[in-house]
Amino acid sequence: MEAVTLILILALLFVAFVATGVYVSVKAVGAAKRGVDRKITQARRTVEDTTLRAKSFGQVGVAGELAQLRLSLRTSMKATQEALNAGAAEDASLSESLGLFERLSAHGHELDDDLKRLEREPDKARVAERLPDLRERTERVTHAADSLRWAARDRAQRFANDDLASLSAQIEVESGALRHWATGPGADASWPAADAKGNGTAHGVAEAAAAAGAAADRAEGADAARRAAAGPEAITARDPHRQTTYPWQKTARPEGTV
Repeated sequence: MEAVTLILILALLFVAFVATGVYVSVKAVGAAKRGVDRKITQARRTVEDTTLRAKSFGQVGVAGELAQLRLSLRTSMKATQEALNAGAAEDASLSESLGLFERLSAHGHELDDDLKRLEREPDKARVAERLPDLRERTERVTHAADSLRWAARDRAQRFANDDLASLSAQIEVESGALRHWATGPGADASWPAADAKGNGTAHGVAEAAAAAGAAADRAEGADAARRAAAGPEAITARDPHRQTTYPWQKTARPEGTV
């Protein structure tokens, strides 16, 4: 019984491993296929845009104008799609704009298909008659796409300016906190000027001290000359009766006392 249970567990584990491997393989193949399809689509669009650009510059008349209309339409729609997708990753408010662009893309694809069919139309006179209407439709679609794109860019620029202003204010506050010594009581904000003034004051004090020292030297020299002119002083004995006794001096005691 235990052997049968062990065999069933091993069989279930094997099936689980196989199913997981199949699921991972399918996902990997699907991702690779989507990547290849995306690259093929991008390459096809690049080739088609290059062809339209060459036709718009190299051909004249109806064919050249149709190519120019298609090129302006595709360029405007592609730029708007990239701007909205890039902005929606950081601003969730652009989700509604993306919904509007999807609806506009349907009209853009329809117009692009009409222009592509008219490029292969042999009756160029009929195509020339429809050109004003096609030009108006193209201008309306591209104007709507440009409005969405520039609105998204202006919104992102406004957010960037607001963030920069807030950051600048925080930096000013931090700078003031770092210079706390210049904002305290009795402090001079223009410390470089105060330092220069202090240097001038110190220089003046040094000059005054030198002058005072020279005057003292002259006075001492004059006193020495006066004493030399008066002659040597007489040495007299100290009068014991005129000896001054100060209160802190002790009285002499007889030799037998303690």
